[in-house]
Amino acid sequence: MFADLTLYTLIALACASFTAGMIDAIAGGGGLIQLPALLIGLPRTETVVILGTNKVPSIFGTSASALMYRRNIKTDTKLLLTMAIPAFIGSMGGASLASSIPTKALKPIVVVLLIAVFLYTWRRPNLGQIESLKHEPRRRLQIAGCAALVIGFYDGIIGPGTGSFLILILVAVMGFAFLSASAIAKVVNVATNLGAIITFGLRSEIIWKLGLLLAIANVSGGLIGAHLALRGGSTLVRKVFLAVTFALIMKVAFDTVNNW
Repeated sequence: MFADLTLYTLIALACASFTAGMIDAIAGGGGLIQLPALLIGLPRTETVVILGTNKVPSIFGTSASALMYRRNIKTDTKLLLTMAIPAFIGSMGGASLASSIPTKALKPIVVVLLIAVFLYTWRRPNLGQIESLKHEPRRRLQIAGCAALVIGFYDGIIGPGTGSFLILILVAVMGFAFLSASAIAKVVNVATNLGAIITFGLRSEIIWKLGLLLAIANVSGGLIGAHLALRGGSTLVRKVFLAVTFALIMKVAFDTVNNW
């Protein structure tokens, strides 16, 4: 299957993966670019295999940007573990059902949620500019764990918007600044990608050669995106977050209309 791809297709997929890694590192939403590119570039491949292959470059790019964030931004290790473990479990559960649940039935719900995310953020220009943590520590961890489990399941079964949902929970519900939220979301996203890769891999639903090739491009984009986010701070992350969320609304809405 990998050998059937033309050089032009491979270059196009690599460019898409690079761009996806860069955008994903700043505010999430890289799947908006990478997943459609794979669907177009591999028209005769089963969707579940494309979903599995998509996770390979994603985990490498997300890991690279997460490490860069960790070197520059101090994050609570206990909070990271509280979110990463449920996210990992949820993603495995979602990935195991990816081929049996008609995801088109879930897309209208995703559109509504993304619109709510966009409007909520847009109407609050000061949201996430300054870190002001809400709730007492134990309650904050409970919220984080439950949210990570649900979002992890969503990432395993569908994917687009995972970073947006994670960042919104961290900013709006827990009071993190956008830059800190993006740093935390990257680590949690590594966990969701890993859970999905294990599940898809055990079912031989990954084109490993293609996935690893695209990982090089995704890592390059991820490092550049994380660097830009660290320089631009929460203001840049918020702007990219709004742009990505709006694009996700258009993409998922378009897919929903075409599927009905």
